[in-house]
Amino acid sequence: MSALPGISSTPEVRRSSRVPVSGTVAVVDRIALGVDIGGSGIKGAPVDLALGSLTEERVRIDTPQPSTPDAVADVVSEIVNSFSYEGPVGCAMPSVVQHGVVATAANIDDGWIGLDGRELLERRLKVPVALLNDADAAGMAEVTYGAAKGVSGLVCLLTFGTGIGSALFVDGVLVPNSELGHLEFKGMDAEDYASARTRKDENLSWEEWGGRVAEFLRHLERTMTPDLFIIGGGVSRKLDEFREFIEVSTPIVPARLRNSAGIVGAALAASSI
Repeated sequence: MSALPGISSTPEVRRSSRVPVSGTVAVVDRIALGVDIGGSGIKGAPVDLALGSLTEERVRIDTPQPSTPDAVADVVSEIVNSFSYEGPVGCAMPSVVQHGVVATAANIDDGWIGLDGRELLERRLKVPVALLNDADAAGMAEVTYGAAKGVSGLVCLLTFGTGIGSALFVDGVLVPNSELGHLEFKGMDAEDYASARTRKDENLSWEEWGGRVAEFLRHLERTMTPDLFIIGGGVSRKLDEFREFIEVSTPIVPARLRNSAGIVGAALAASSI
């Protein structure tokens, strides 16, 4: 059958955004380098993939302002070159990333939107690069080494900070770019109702804010019936302050890897290249 005008008869093959993590550590016994790109800082380190721990002290450099793609790529290159490492690099960033292309930009320059960020970084670093959403990277670390290790079914990581980041896993396999913080809830984005920023901006007590978080989690329970919620972000250290106010059916646990989760998850993604 002939192809339609303007349409190739051979479909384009692209790298998958679905990253399997279950069982990875059992067969991977090497080092990979992870970089976590944030709105205020960019940090990276080599990671022992058998243990999920940093092998050297992380290097952190302030995110350039403006955080244009070229400026950020320069900093990523500087961080990678500061280690005696040759191999694939994983980069996590505060964006929806689909097949290497950046679709959104939270706390980084809008010049990233629509750009093939993976290609840019591969040209700059001259090594294969895995590029993924930062919450997805943190979730990969938790599923492989942390709070959700060995948990089957549907696992939902939620990071409460300036917004609400999210990562979903089905039997250890990442379903990328879930962006649950942008679900419409009570006439607004869920993160405008229940983020840690909102708690501070509205001077909410732990009980008041915990009630809002509970409402959001119950909404997620009705729509996806998860087997486990992992609470990440800075508030995960204070889960005891508000856990009693979150009345949901799904078990809730705090994230374990915390500040290193993005780096570790990015390194894991690099190991799958």
